[in-house]
Amino acid sequence: MKNQLQEYLEKKFGTPVRILSVKELGLGRESKREEEHELKGFGYGKPYFVKFETGIGELKEVVISTMKGDGFGHDYLSDRAHVLVWQHHAFNRLPKHVKSLDVGYFTKDGGMESASDAEEYFIVCDKVEGEEYVTDLTRLKEGGRVSAVDRERVSALASYLADIHTVKNDDAQLYVRRIREVVGHSECIFGLTDSYPPGSAFITSEELKEIEKKSIDWRWKLKARTKRLCMVHGDFHPWNVMFRKGTDFTVLDRSRGEWGEAADDVSSMSINYLFFGLLKTDGEELDTDFKELYDLFFEVYLKKTGDYELLEVIQPFYAFRGLVVASPVWYPHISLATRRKLFNFIKNVLEAEVFDYKGVNKYLG
Repeated sequence: MKNQLQEYLEKKFGTPVRILSVKELGLGRESKREEEHELKGFGYGKPYFVKFETGIGELKEVVISTMKGDGFGHDYLSDRAHVLVWQHHAFNRLPKHVKSLDVGYFTKDGGMESASDAEEYFIVCDKVEGEEYVTDLTRLKEGGRVSAVDRERVSALASYLADIHTVKNDDAQLYVRRIREVVGHSECIFGLTDSYPPGSAFITSEELKEIEKKSIDWRWKLKARTKRLCMVHGDFHPWNVMFRKGTDFTVLDRSRGEWGEAADDVSSMSINYLFFGLLKTDGEELDTDFKELYDLFFEVYLKKTGDYELLEVIQPFYAFRGLVVASPVWYPHISLATRRKLFNFIKNVLEAEVFDYKGVNKYLG
């Protein structure tokens, strides 16, 4: 590891260097462990004091630190990257604050790379052939008949979720985090309620506040159910599924972590059968074709998983997804009647101790 550190310092400072010492801060002395073991500590949240000499005889002293995945929103690599990148820029904008010289990352082979010049980050993915699943729902909304392929695709989507949700994780703090985030994350309930403009014709600030309060109550009901933690997609909706022929599909844009609550995925897809069913009738009632697909999705999922406890935990996730599809930001052109039906659904579902998917119409009234 000493070689990788030297290579990094030479690249960063543009000069040959000679490492004089590496000391774990807090020990009060240089560690007696081998250099490789000392430097391995970088990956475990320990700060190290590094003293080195440049090729022109200049003595330099720096501190190199990483973060622990401590459960306070730092569980994932992306969490820690977020904090360290922010710190690099923020430290240098505050008078009298210690200066950040660089921010970077460790490679798989132990190398150290700088990321300090980054302005924005990007991701590169494979190109996927096919059509978004929303194309099917739009065809049905516009009067198309439900076909055997439509039913097969609903079953395939429910079966896919049932399969990935069988993969469990016993890290209780990740479940608590996911339940906390569905309420308080900027992309979830609190972020969405803040995005609604004041004076809306279909929802008042007091009603939004009541939704928030009831969602907090649900957080406290659910946070102890940590044995439910499972693999999730996190944003499983019709715009994030690409179908090719028949039931062959690929999913896109996994969100908010690898692990969570199965109800998040189930609510994310299933609410769209309700949404498009209301769009088809302009908010008058839930279209019967979409109700058929909604029931089929639940029946397949519950038969494959036997997870009827899901009906006791899905309520705040439906509130979150309901706030998405009712949003004038995301869907500015839907009717007032449709928005009101969606808010009836949100408020009524939050009152239900056990969600009755077969009688979903009663939550729209």
